[in-house]
Amino acid sequence: MNKAELIDALSAHFEGSKKEATKAVEAVIDTIVRTVVAGEKVAIAGFGNFDKVIRKARTARNPATGATVKVKATAVPKFKPAMQFKEEVSGKRKVAAAVKPAAKKPAAKKAAKKAAPRKAAKKAAPRKAAKKAAPRKAVKKAAKKR
Repeated sequence: MNKAELIDALSAHFEGSKKEATKAVEAVIDTIVRTVVAGEKVAIAGFGNFDKVIRKARTARNPATGATVKVKATAVPKFKPAMQFKEEVSGKRKVAAAVKPAAKKPAAKKAAKKAAPRKAAKKAAPRKAAKKAAPRKAVKKAAKKR
């Protein structure tokens, strides 16, 4: 699942509003990043901890030439999953039931307005769509999935 798919999944919890779901995801990510950059730990119970770890300076080897290279000290983000999260992923613990999204409000008026012009357009000019050849990348991806 990538960021866009996460936003789509969360939009159901925001009455179908992708805009609100995007704001929520962006706010969570921004807060975590800013806190970890500042050197503080972010602990989310049942999920895991985000932390900043400083790697010491060291010497390494260039695999192509075999020459030794000095690597400077650097800070990197680290995520340590919580025990509950680990157990759910490994199958030792059942995943809790998903939280049901809020019920959507009916939008009958908008649907009725949109449906009428489509029917008229179909009756006015029935055409046969020309088939386009599938892009090669899409065909390769489909073949790999099988």
